[in-house]
Parts: sequence; structure tokens; C-alpha cells
Amino acid sequence: MTASPVTFRPFTPTDAPACLVLFNSNCPPYFHPSERADFEQFLQDLEDRGDYWVMELSGGLVGCGGVWFGGGGQAGLGWGMVRRDLHGQGLGTRLTAFRLQRLRAWPEVRQIRLDTSQHTEAFYASHGFVVMQRTTDDFASGLDKVKMELELDLR
Repeated sequence: MTASPVTFRPFTPTDAPACLVLFNSNCPPYFHPSERADFEQFLQDLEDRGDYWVMELSGGLVGCGGVWFGGGGQAGLGWGMVRRDLHGQGLGTRLTAFRLQRLRAWPEVRQIRLDTSQHTEAFYASHGFVVMQRTTDDFASGLDKVKMELELDLR
């Protein structure tokens, strides 16, 4: 795990090019090239899509990810990624922990959802998420959609 201090701050439109570089670094296998346009549109329309942050290490943007809030106690994680050459250093865990902490701060949130692929399913399972549904080749050929949920303890 990296020992350098990691900081989080809200995404700004000037971060979009760096976030697209992060996306490209994970494409493939974690994302399919056809998803880039969806991510780019997401970054342009963030006002209606929840909260989104960037993660910086030594002054450089190395990760990004967001949360969304739904009704009925549901919330979720969206478009989380870490620069691929930095995988395996604990940065994904720090990004996920930061986002889960943000969601747990909302007393009405009881269930956290996410859509991921077979390539990151085990990572999210290690954080307590369970598979609810799997659709083969849903994101693209060879890239399954895995719907996962984390139930929060009643407070």
C-alpha cells in the first residue's frame, strides 16, 4: 500500500481531461472503448448525477469516483477508477472507503448499489458487496455486467 498522502476534492470541469486519461488507462479490460462516450457525457452532466470526486497523490490526479442518492434508502457508487499503473497499491481501497464513508454519513441510506464487471467483482466483494445479478456480455463482448449490493446495518 502506498504511504504517500492521498487527498480527495470535488471534481471540477477542468478535471475532465485527466479523468478521461484515467479511463483510457483502464481500457481494456476494466472498461470497453465504447463506454468512453458515456463517461465523457457523465462528466459533462454531473449536476444531476450525484457527487463526484478526484483523488490526488503527490499533486497528480490518480483516481476518480462518485456516489449517487436514490429514493427508498438506496444509494450507489459510480464511475470509480484508479490509474492502471498504480493498481495494487491500495488506492482503489482508499477511493472506495472514501465514497462509502460519504454514503454512510447519510442516515437514510440503507443499501448501496453498483454495476461493475467480472474483473472488479472480487474487489467489491472484499468490501462487503454481494452479487445480485450477472448479465454476460452486457457492457460489451467479453465484459459482463455484475450488479452488486451492500446492505448497511440499521443505525
